[in-house]
This record gives sequence, structure tokens and C-alpha cells, in this order.
Amino acid sequence: MSYELHDRGVVADTHNDLLMAVTAREPRQWAGFFREQWLPQLRDGGVNLQVLPVFIEDQYRPEGALRETLRMIECAHTLAEGNADEVALCLDGSAVDAALAAGKIALVLALESAPGVDANVELFGTLHRLGVRVASIAHWGRTPLADGSGEDATGSRLTGAGVEALAEMERLGILFDVSHLGAAGVGHVLELATRPVIATHSSARALRDHHRNLTDAQLRGVAATGGTVCVNFLPEFLAAEPADCTVDRLADHILHITGVVGVEHVGLGPDFIEEVIGDITPPCCEKDYGFPWSLPGVQGPRGLPLVTEALIRRGLPEDDVRRIIGGNVLDLFRKELGRPA
Repeated sequence: MSYELHDRGVVADTHNDLLMAVTAREPRQWAGFFREQWLPQLRDGGVNLQVLPVFIEDQYRPEGALRETLRMIECAHTLAEGNADEVALCLDGSAVDAALAAGKIALVLALESAPGVDANVELFGTLHRLGVRVASIAHWGRTPLADGSGEDATGSRLTGAGVEALAEMERLGILFDVSHLGAAGVGHVLELATRPVIATHSSARALRDHHRNLTDAQLRGVAATGGTVCVNFLPEFLAAEPADCTVDRLADHILHITGVVGVEHVGLGPDFIEEVIGDITPPCCEKDYGFPWSLPGVQGPRGLPLVTEALIRRGLPEDDVRRIIGGNVLDLFRKELGRPA
């Protein structure tokens, strides 16, 4: 029954770093590599709506960040054009609906921390023209716009440029993503936001006291904007001990957030990274963080039906499960994606 429900519903993943793996290839290989390596996984996992974050690795920052940002955006357009029978790069809610109606996977471009922008907030207009529809303004550390959650000890709110960035994104119709933002910065955004915000990949701090997770007050704040909290699957953010990191523990986070903000504000932001790291990192240089990169059985998109199964097993009504696995994100994107103020 759970697999049937998974197949019938819309499944939305708001964070998969697959563009990093695709852009590691030569440009002539981009479309084919995506079709061969990633498209079958998305189809097998039932993914209908995939957000593609543009994440710039440290070696490109700061000087090469904008160039690599543009290269990854070009990659997204290239793989979409080369697989137009299967996917569509979507700029607004109507385009998402059209892609789903045609049986295609709707792709949405996002920026993760926007290092190519820095304090040049006007570049959000350029990136919007190129198709970006979701953006965050910090990762682990400090940027000219805000501090990431790894710098929580600073107690820093948004910079002046960060405040301008939020206003510019709201004007353009780019969804503001609070995942990775420092605690004081999240509070600042929630004070200023006039449109819904999203957390593309954040879990519950009440269950795992990690700076990357959101407190109950922050969860309520995101929901109060009309936004959605999409739960991160990374084991380190789910439990203090690796042995406790299971699909059921993920379900604990989903159920907790549902209890805090209501089922209509919860989605899935898996942060599938294990295959990407294995693909682009030489074996000599892999780091041991003490936690696995994925949950047992959910190493990538193919494992998503197990999440639906876990939620059904925990007694959630089918309509609630449909909302969580993708319906809420679809509703948010229909209302807000690419819609200018």
C-alpha cells in the first residue's frame, strides 16, 4: 500500500547535489551522464519535482565563485535541453504543473549560499534571468550577506547587503532559503520577510541539538510566513549516535516538525550527497566525519519509498503523507515560484 501511495503522490526533493557530479564531467558529457546515472534513480524513487542546488566548493571561492556558479547553471540548462523528453527546467508554478502533466520531472534551480553574488545584490536579477528560483545566502561560515550556522557564536544578523538581498529576492520571486543560516540570521529574516520562506534541508533541533537544525520557535516562524520546512536526511543531523540513524529516526523528525507547525508546512529535503562525494573525491582524500553519509536503505533517490512506508507505519493518514512527500512543496511553488512581488 505504501509503495502504491508513493507512486500516486507527487514526490518533491528540495535538495540533491547531483549537479556537482554532473559538472565534474566534460560539458559534452553532461546531458548523457545525467540520463545514464541520475535519471533512472529519480524515476525509480518516484521523484516528480527536483530542486537542483548550485553549490560552489571552497577551491573556487572567492575569485572563481561566480564563474563556477554560471558553469553549473549552464550545466542545468544543458542537461534539461538534452533530456527534454524526460525533464523540464521550470521557472514558475505553471511550468511545474505543465511538466508534471506531461509526465516529466520538474527541475528547479537553487543557489546554496550564493558565493558568486557576495555583496553585489543586483546579481540576483541576473541569476533570476538565468532561471534561479530558490536561494540561500550562507553556508557553514561567513559571507558578505550573513553568517552560516557554523558561526552561531557571533550572534550575527544579516548584513546590510543581506537585508537588501532578502528584499530583492522577494521582489523577483526567488524563494528565500533559511537552511544553513545562523540562528540570529534566521530570526532576522523572519522579522523582515513579507513572503513565504523555505528551509530546503533542515531537521528538528529539539531531537538533535545541532546548529544546522531549526528550533521549534524557528520552525513556527517559517510556517508563519506560509513557508515549508523540508527535513534533512543526513545522519549527523538526526541523532547523536551513528547507530541511532535510521529511517525511523528520520520519521521522528518529520513527525515532530508536523506536530509543531502542522502537516501543511512539512516536506522532504534529503541532501543526498554520498554518491556525489564518492564520485568527485579521490579515494586518497576522503574524510571520516564519524557519521555515515546516508541512512540504511536510503542512500539516494531510490530509497525514498522507504520514507513513505515509514510514515504510513507510524500511523499518519494517507492525505498527510501525500502532503509531506511532495504536496506541500508543490503548493508552495505553485503560489510563489517566480512570481514577482
